[in-house]
Amino acid sequence: MVTTVFISKSIYSDHPIASTSYRTISDGFDEGGFAQAKSPDIYLSTFKSVGSQSLASLIKELGDSGSPVHAVIYDGFMAWALDVAKQFGIRAAVYLTQSCAVNSIHYHVSGGLLKVPVEGSSVWLPGLPELKVWELPSLIYHHGSYPAWFDTIVNQFSNIDEADWVLVNTFYELEKEVVDWMSKIWKLGTIGPTIPSMYLDKRLKHNKDYGLQLLHPNTSACMRWLNTKPNGSVVYVSFGSLAEVGVEQMVEIAWGLIGTNAYFLWVVREPEEPKLPDNFKHMTREKGLIVRWCPQLEVLKHRSVGCFVSHCGYNSVLEALGLGVPMVAMPQWADQATNAKHVEDVWRVGVRALVDEKGIVRRETIKRCINEVIMGGERGNEIKKNSIKWKNLAIKAADHGGSSDKNIDEFVAKITS
Repeated sequence: MVTTVFISKSIYSDHPIASTSYRTISDGFDEGGFAQAKSPDIYLSTFKSVGSQSLASLIKELGDSGSPVHAVIYDGFMAWALDVAKQFGIRAAVYLTQSCAVNSIHYHVSGGLLKVPVEGSSVWLPGLPELKVWELPSLIYHHGSYPAWFDTIVNQFSNIDEADWVLVNTFYELEKEVVDWMSKIWKLGTIGPTIPSMYLDKRLKHNKDYGLQLLHPNTSACMRWLNTKPNGSVVYVSFGSLAEVGVEQMVEIAWGLIGTNAYFLWVVREPEEPKLPDNFKHMTREKGLIVRWCPQLEVLKHRSVGCFVSHCGYNSVLEALGLGVPMVAMPQWADQATNAKHVEDVWRVGVRALVDEKGIVRRETIKRCINEVIMGGERGNEIKKNSIKWKNLAIKAADHGGSSDKNIDEFVAKITS
């Protein structure tokens, strides 16, 4: 497993994976990573040039030391890694870390099949539901907002036809129609959800967490607190490791949570803490727990958690689907609006808390959405029923003979043949 020098210094590991060795390449910013670069454009262009040279040096070094590389699996956002692999005559698999729905949208943009800026109010693409323009990934809906990131995301398809395999972190049953369409173009294998085995099929007894993380979770405090709460009574709120929520939105979330009168566990990273309303922690000490980071899989699995208020980052969505937790979707940027569309209208495992004309989700909306999910009623009961259905299908896909299990077996067999 290869990561950058800077990230390797930041990784926190509970249970290192004994069968995996770790090596580093340089992104050109070994001391500060992305923050050291002056802009996304500088970081991404430098990572491409320095990273390509660094990866080539690593492949050569491993070959010279008697441990030759037989295949490279690379993150789709680093399309240059495929070019490096081909220089050495090594087989390569692109690993797409977003949903097939989102990948299909980006593919259509990359090939000019979907023009940007998008004209009209809706988009129809093969294998996908009708998408309002505001339900597209934000880099397309707000075309020109982050040009460097837009280029990186779209360019993952610039050389994808040269990849030997296309692997996607989804499972067939979750996105049948668009998977079938994409499979006509590439040798595609769905291998998700890539969640530790003990949360899915339970075949790998020691596979209890991801093994690596960038933030330190306050595990003991979270679990002690959850253990004291009734089944399905806790609202878990987290916007992931990157999203920066504005002060006004933080205040609305805070008062929305108070309005529900429900127990809540809210992950507020250290840089975000000053955005909380004055005295909020003291006001809610009987009902809430605020932590800087938590072990999300353990929290979602806990019997007391009945609802997940999420930014709908794809990893979080897959974890909620795999563990059967209903969602309130509050997408922020990138692929999250499209993920939220699927959460509400396709998989029907949650509701979207929609923004007002200022782009803010108001406290009344947050309160209503949480109550709709956690308090029951006809729609809430349907959401809970669907959440269990997708949980069981995710387990089936990962278990022996399931769709993702078969695809991984086939992939490994071809690599080692």
